Amino acid sequence: MSQLLHLKDKQKLSPADFLKIRSPLKQHVTSDKDLAQAFLHRLIMLDYRARYIPPVQDNEITENDSSDLNDFFDTSKDTDHTEKTRVDPMDVQMAVFHCSDSFLKQMMITKLSQCQYALPLLVPDPVTMEIECPLWTFKQITKTWKVTEIKDGSNIVTMKSVPVCKAKTPLVSFYRLGSLSVSKSQLMNTLINDRHNTFFHRNCPGSTKSRYLMDGVAEIAWYCPAGKPNDAFNDCIAFCNLHGDALSIEKQRDILIEKSSVNVFFLSSLKNEKIQAFVYPLLKSHKPLICLCVDDSYNIKKKNRKYTFGLKDRSQSDVSEELKQIIREVLSVDGSSLKPSFQLETMAELSGIRVDESDPACQKGKSAAMEIMDILSKDDVDVSKIKDEFLPYRGHLWHQWSKIHKELYHLKGNVEKENSQKQQELMNIRQKQCAASCSKLIQLFIESLKSLPKPNDKEYFLKWIQILMDDLSTDDLSAILKSYNEKWSEVLKKSDLLIKKQTELEEISRKLQSATFGLEHIFREMGQIYEAHRAIERESRQTHWSKYPELAAQLMISGHPMELMDGDAGHVPLTWISSLLEEVIKKLGDQRVFVLSVLGVQSSGKSTMLNTMFGLQFAVSAGRCTKGAFMQLLKVSEEMKKEKDLKFDYLLVVDTEGLRALELEGNTTRHHDNELATFVVGLGNLTLINIFGENPSEMQDILQIVVQAFMRMKKVKLSPSCVFVHQNVTDVAAAEKNMEGKRRLLEKLDEMTKLAAEEEDCDADCFSDVIEFDVQKDVKYCTQLWEGSPPMAPPNPGYSESIQEVKNTILSKASKSAGITLTQFKTNIRDLWSALLNENFVFSFKNTLEIAAYRKLESQYANWTWALRSNMLTIENQLHNRIENGSLEKVELSYLKKESKKTYETIENKMTTYFEEDNGKEMLAQWRGRFETKIREFHDEQVSMVKRKLDEVIQHKKARKKLDDKKKEFEDKLLQRSKELAQQLKDKADDEEELKKQFNCVWTDLVTEITADIKPVEDINLEKDQFIIIKELISEEDIIHECKKNDRYKKIAGVGDYSDYVKPPKIIYTVPDDSHTSRLSTYSLDSIKDKPVATRGYTSAYLQEAAKIVKEEVAKFQSESKCTLKNEFKVDLLLYVFYKAESWLLDSQEKFKMKHDALTYLESKKTQYYNVFRSFCKGNSSAVVLAELICEKLKASTVEAVCNKTAIGLAGEMRCNFPAFNENRLNLEKHVLKSLAENENFDDFITYIRNPRRQTEAFIKAEKYIFIDHRDKTVNILKKNVDDVNSLMSQALSTATQNVQSQGGDIKMWLKEFSSLLKDELTLHTISSQNFSDINDFEFLKEEIKKRLDSIIEQTSSLSLGKLKESRLKPDEILIDQLCKCCWVTCPFCAAVCTNTIEGHSPDDHSVPFHRLSGIKGWHKRGTVEFSVNFCTTNVASDGRFYPHHNSEKSVPYKLYRTAGPEYANWRIIPDESKLAYWKWFVCRFQNQLEGYYKYKFQGRGEIPSEWKKIPKDEAIKSLDEMC
Repeated sequence: MSQLLHLKDKQKLSPADFLKIRSPLKQHVTSDKDLAQAFLHRLIMLDYRARYIPPVQDNEITENDSSDLNDFFDTSKDTDHTEKTRVDPMDVQMAVFHCSDSFLKQMMITKLSQCQYALPLLVPDPVTMEIECPLWTFKQITKTWKVTEIKDGSNIVTMKSVPVCKAKTPLVSFYRLGSLSVSKSQLMNTLINDRHNTFFHRNCPGSTKSRYLMDGVAEIAWYCPAGKPNDAFNDCIAFCNLHGDALSIEKQRDILIEKSSVNVFFLSSLKNEKIQAFVYPLLKSHKPLICLCVDDSYNIKKKNRKYTFGLKDRSQSDVSEELKQIIREVLSVDGSSLKPSFQLETMAELSGIRVDESDPACQKGKSAAMEIMDILSKDDVDVSKIKDEFLPYRGHLWHQWSKIHKELYHLKGNVEKENSQKQQELMNIRQKQCAASCSKLIQLFIESLKSLPKPNDKEYFLKWIQILMDDLSTDDLSAILKSYNEKWSEVLKKSDLLIKKQTELEEISRKLQSATFGLEHIFREMGQIYEAHRAIERESRQTHWSKYPELAAQLMISGHPMELMDGDAGHVPLTWISSLLEEVIKKLGDQRVFVLSVLGVQSSGKSTMLNTMFGLQFAVSAGRCTKGAFMQLLKVSEEMKKEKDLKFDYLLVVDTEGLRALELEGNTTRHHDNELATFVVGLGNLTLINIFGENPSEMQDILQIVVQAFMRMKKVKLSPSCVFVHQNVTDVAAAEKNMEGKRRLLEKLDEMTKLAAEEEDCDADCFSDVIEFDVQKDVKYCTQLWEGSPPMAPPNPGYSESIQEVKNTILSKASKSAGITLTQFKTNIRDLWSALLNENFVFSFKNTLEIAAYRKLESQYANWTWALRSNMLTIENQLHNRIENGSLEKVELSYLKKESKKTYETIENKMTTYFEEDNGKEMLAQWRGRFETKIREFHDEQVSMVKRKLDEVIQHKKARKKLDDKKKEFEDKLLQRSKELAQQLKDKADDEEELKKQFNCVWTDLVTEITADIKPVEDINLEKDQFIIIKELISEEDIIHECKKNDRYKKIAGVGDYSDYVKPPKIIYTVPDDSHTSRLSTYSLDSIKDKPVATRGYTSAYLQEAAKIVKEEVAKFQSESKCTLKNEFKVDLLLYVFYKAESWLLDSQEKFKMKHDALTYLESKKTQYYNVFRSFCKGNSSAVVLAELICEKLKASTVEAVCNKTAIGLAGEMRCNFPAFNENRLNLEKHVLKSLAENENFDDFITYIRNPRRQTEAFIKAEKYIFIDHRDKTVNILKKNVDDVNSLMSQALSTATQNVQSQGGDIKMWLKEFSSLLKDELTLHTISSQNFSDINDFEFLKEEIKKRLDSIIEQTSSLSLGKLKESRLKPDEILIDQLCKCCWVTCPFCAAVCTNTIEGHSPDDHSVPFHRLSGIKGWHKRGTVEFSVNFCTTNVASDGRFYPHHNSEKSVPYKLYRTAGPEYANWRIIPDESKLAYWKWFVCRFQNQLEGYYKYKFQGRGEIPSEWKKIPKDEAIKSLDEMC
């Protein structure tokens, strides 16, 4: 049979084979091999039609010729000889049973019981024929019924809920003797449920003539009364049915006869001798006996509780009623109650049969579980006190910890001190938890998990634990529930008793929670042991507790649900959950999961729906509703991945406690439901919202909660989808009714959206504004679960079909998602829970995954912009040389774009690849358009900037054309006269003094002649100009002289306290922020440095413009701040700006003079020309002289070219390989702070706090990084560039010589060729060929130049690195342009710098991962000298208030800080516990300096917490790693 059904013979089927996400069930099975799979899948989905799955026949019915009528009416011919023999449904069931392992058998029998089918009690092995009682398979079944008793003339109805193995009931067994025409099983069904085939019989659909696996099988079913007048029996009765002929099945028959309270035999007639011989001994037995004679037709005969009657000519209903009456009569003890005589678990005591529980693995698991139960029951402890006694960690201490932890987000008064105290309280609780020794129960539990290496052994152990725990608490739970019902009934009768009984009801409710005891509580205890020890002892792999996450991870992978949120404490144990998921990732890899969250009102059938849909084992009983939130992994089968193109490996289901849970009323408000809904909605890729029934008032509460949760997700840019499931709908098929239902639901959703929008301050008019929602596709209707009235009603097949449709919808939506990785899921849990701890979820939510993705994108952006910048620098350098060489007179924008097009397109392609192929592409999509625009703007800006620079070079070149012409004229004349004079002085070539004397005469005459009509560039008098300009603003000369004399102006940018500059009255409540001064001075200074002094010269107008800026800005500041500043402030500020600009102006003017003052220029070249003159005098040929002249001109050009190329290359090397420069803005910030801490220079810290950009630029410029720490790299880059320039010149020499020789050219052609080949890399000013026209040996010229070039290259190779600082392009300036073009807005509270790499990052708010204590910026308590030691992140979580400005009259709540003004509105400060030890160390290390600088004290409410003083410097620096 197993071969026929394609079942495994040797390897047993297990639940894992079926509890995977598989393809949806087909409506029809096409072959026998699919029968077993279809049976189990439908059974798991509670479809009782699982038994009726006949395979579709492939036979085609062919029409015969109409003339063959004789054949048509000939019944003797076998027309079905070609039809394949069908498999009986019960053979399918039993074949699956035999081929399953014990856990799948248990699941199968549990599902059969839920389907109200009879269960196999005695099963003969089809091979050995050994009889087995599968007692283990019954262990998860609990039967509930209502007993009706008559007391004092009235009916008393009592509810019982008992594990079926423990249930003591009468047993009525039915047997068939011989072969009969009447179906015994069919008649038995009428006794139990006449509308349902509890026992399969010959007239059931699919039944066949032959069955192979049912003979000898004894099935059992229970009748459970509902406590109603029409109950067939007033107490629970077990009915047993022995299949096959009882005459030949002796062993099973004898067992049942012995165990039964009543034996019922079906037989043909008592006249049959064989039957008589069997029955007569039973007539002498004391047990009641009923004989039903099929072939006889007499009425009931009764004697000594022995009954017989004939069935012939009687209707089945009459027989059924008479049989019921007899059974009631024989089992009646006192006329009402039934006498119990049977208990299922006693079957284990029988000899001669095998009980599946005797399996060694099962026994091993049981004995391990029993050891634990012995501890629990040893001292006869009250069940409601077990958890407190044996699980101390997860009890009061954990609840207290959770309460205090939540209080951290609602601080008042001295916030940081209170925060520090509460942190200490939390640590004290953890220490108390650690001090409570690990209970014997937990020790045994852990040891058992470790010592049972095989998965099956562990599974048995865990199941036994749960079974035995349920047994332990069942009676107590029943008693407590009964007590609650009685009290509630009293209240219902008299409403005025509600207040009086409220306390009693709450006490009973607490007892109910205490008496509920399951595996989840043990896992919760493990989690708390782990969290407590982790907090105190940190990580240690050698301790017992460090292994807990690994053990729990193994169980989660095997399919066990794990608690995500503790429902009792209302808290998420983040450390435990994170470690647990990390272990899962270690074992499975960082698999992708699709998270399905489920929400619904309590007792709305959520867990039942999930169990039906996926076979999950979430708790479903009314006494054991899901508390908190649980997560469970479901593997996606490979076939399903391919078929549906699913991109994830697991479905992760998050089930929650019911919203509006009764046990939470009274001590929890709607806030709990909002919190839970927001949490699971945020976690889920898809949220399933379960609504029970169609009552609008029932719907309203859950819809408002759900809509608000989705609205919050929209505001924090999470976008889950949703499906609504209406359960218990009366008529699912009525399309019109469903349309009306959907319309009403949508109306409700829109109504709730408007309400939620007001509460969440969001602009939304309808639900579809909040989430993508299609009411036609995303609303599903499920029929009621039961087909009839429980407890005997089977599940409704329509329910199974509805759930299958919901499942298909879920999978369809899931196929459009890539899901998330387990790491991302872990991060989401932390982010959501951290945000929920605050009152304002939206402002508090920190999407770590999004932040990480954005930081990574910033790093990529930095790479892309660097590639563009580097390329444009190279283009600029080449074109700059062309302009200087005179070969380029105009630069077109189109040409620059064409030159940079290739690099730009490469970057565009890299961007496209990154956005489309990165793992986080869904998250990156929101920024794609913005970053593409930013790159385009950056490229255009770089092109425009290069054009602007080159246009300026061209203008400069044109401006000095006259001077350049004069230079050329001078050189030509000087060379001519030098040549002529050399002829006269040939004999005196060795007389150096005479040569110099003669040369000086010529030189002086020529310089006088050439410069006669050129006005020299005058020296500048900055001091005089500055005085005149300041005097124009402030007429009081005494103030100017006094300010200049006392030197105070030099420190004005960091003075901190400006009170001395303010005119009375000084109404100042807080220290003014000197960032205004820093910003203003930088602004004014930049206005000067932007001027083209080096190319066009100095003019006092530049200083006047800076003075005008200072004047306007000071006036603006005074107007806004309502305070009047003394004139001394303006003077000091202007003197400071001029002081800072002075050296730059003088250097720039010197450069201008060098290039534009003819006399200065010529004097600088005198030595060079003297060497040429001397060479002529010594009789050197023109070729030698020209070689000297060329090399002299190339010397400076070579150094400049090498330095410029080295600057670009070195900047690139530093940008790519130096840790501080190779990522994003945040990474640079981290290294700046590290450098500050290492140097411990308070002034640098203050500069950083007041003007972070200046300190960052100073960090980049720091010579040690380029010239000390990375000297070798710098030297290597320089040498490589020297080699490149050398190769270029050598190649140019060879090419020019070769071209001139091949074309018969002259020296003029050679000079032109040579210059042209160098034009992009080197500057070579024009050399007149007229003085060298006699040169015709170009090979000799080439060699002469080469000889001298070697010397130049050698000198350049040994160039001092300091020379780099003098080059046109400087590595530090290139890096500053690249790294400092970002956001520099500082936090209005603590001066932390926004770390966004993009300068204009609107609409994104300013943000920083870690804020500081606001005292660092000078904040203090108004009217006192007490510093503020509160961190922004603590303040905005507190209930405190602040004054936005020093002159503010109204204070603002910290939680509403965004309303305090423009500088506050665009900052996103997340209220959390993220505080760097760095800044705590800083205030301790520089306490005195800070007090001296700001003139305030760390005292009173501003006292530094003692814990901060314990932080060492190395720990402070290490904490910076938390930034990124």
